[in-house]
Amino acid sequence: MAAVAAWILLAHLAWIALVVFGALFTRGRPVWSALHILALLWGIAVEAGPWPCPLTLAEQHFESLAGVSPFQGSFLLHYLDALVYPNLPSWAITLAGVSVCVFNLVLYGWRLRVWLLRRRAVLNS
Repeated sequence: MAAVAAWILLAHLAWIALVVFGALFTRGRPVWSALHILALLWGIAVEAGPWPCPLTLAEQHFESLAGVSPFQGSFLLHYLDALVYPNLPSWAITLAGVSVCVFNLVLYGWRLRVWLLRRRAVLNS
């Protein structure tokens, strides 16, 4: 069961990488852009809201089955706080996570605006 928990942890890290860096790879790919926007909205909801992340819950479940004492709290607070954000309060980590998501959404809004302006220019010419 520890191996399952480790695989879920890797999936969790991949998910976070998608949320943080997805906009860099979605340009010109509308399906991937839509999936990334949904991932961003989900990330904001989980970080800012009271709901636990399903990947965190699954990881905790399989750690319990493996006899490992599962951590309590959010994935970000447990792993990323210890690695990347030492000695920061949880609100600062949440703010940073939501800010990254909002930045990505603003980038998509800018791309949409540019696309609409180009489309209007083509239709008017």
